[in-house]
Amino acid sequence: MQTYNFLKQILALSLLASFVLLINGCSYKPKNLDPSLLQESLSLGTQFLLQNQTPKGNFNYEYNFVTKTYSSTDNDVRQAGALWGLALIHQVNPTPETKAAILKGLDFFEQISKTSTDNIRYIVYDDAEKGSTGTVALVSLALIDFLRTEEDFPNREHYVVLLDQYLNFLYSLRTIDDQFYSQYTYAEGEGVNYPSPYFDGETLLALVKAVKYLGYDGWRPFVLSSANAMYNSHVTKALLEDPDSAKTKGFYQWGSMAFYEIYNSSWGKVTKYATWPIQMANWMIDTHQVLARTLNTSYAYEGLISAWELARLTNDLETANKLAKVIDEGLYRLTTWQVDHSLQNSFLKEHPTKDAQAIGGIMNSADDPNLRIDVTQHQMHAVILALKFLF
Repeated sequence: MQTYNFLKQILALSLLASFVLLINGCSYKPKNLDPSLLQESLSLGTQFLLQNQTPKGNFNYEYNFVTKTYSSTDNDVRQAGALWGLALIHQVNPTPETKAAILKGLDFFEQISKTSTDNIRYIVYDDAEKGSTGTVALVSLALIDFLRTEEDFPNREHYVVLLDQYLNFLYSLRTIDDQFYSQYTYAEGEGVNYPSPYFDGETLLALVKAVKYLGYDGWRPFVLSSANAMYNSHVTKALLEDPDSAKTKGFYQWGSMAFYEIYNSSWGKVTKYATWPIQMANWMIDTHQVLARTLNTSYAYEGLISAWELARLTNDLETANKLAKVIDEGLYRLTTWQVDHSLQNSFLKEHPTKDAQAIGGIMNSADDPNLRIDVTQHQMHAVILALKFLF
């Protein structure tokens, strides 16, 4: 009798899931993913990021769980991205541990930053001569999403001021084409070098979120102008030059997430901000062939899931079904690359580990024991978006 009741409950949940997918505008039923697998992945990924934060506040950049050695290389943009990843995790599952880790990370970047008399702050990560615009953009994103979650805590105003200073610096890096210099000098904080599709996209997402969620309303016209300029540069023109453009790949998920935020704002449902991510998603699947890639493509699912939600909202059922199928297949495969997940692949089973530094980390390919913080960060965000939208 107990078995019968249990089976009835499972059937009811399955029917409910199917009904939810149908009313959400997508008839494709996931064959691989389910919420429990995604929640397991998110829990493990959170553990990995927390475990690999150093006492200073930054992160162990890369750890080989077979040789038990750390990489001697580092990357300031990916360091900032890992912090943003924790802020996104904290939004959906706030704990004292994630809050403390975020504050420690924010304090780390504050301590290595410089200010000017113009209420500007920029980050000086190492002993080089130049910094990357993406580093400041991603620390700003971490602040934005943390402040959205934590509306009342001691010394909150200090972090509001920090964000304002970082955003003012990003604003100062504008080019005449409404894009952004990709680097800045450590000595003076002056913008240099051509715009980067990665850093343009990261900066656009930070500014869009600042306008949308934290009251920077006066920047809205400029932000929209930047959105248009970036799509024209990194997508339209780039694909004319190369149908499988590396520029479009670099801008892909950042632009998709930014356009999603714009479309779902009080600024008006401007059709192009839904159309562009959907077109880019079709490019990612059909031209860039994301499912055929052998390295970790979790970054792509940040964009694909955003596009899926836009397809649903605009009643594009055919595209929603297409994207859901790719997301189900692709994100499931990437989940098998996570250390200690119940789905872990044959390589991980052949190299079992209970190393706290490794558990929850995600490989960059099916048999790569090097666990990099940005790979896990991107995949955790994709998991969060899948739980939010697809399930």
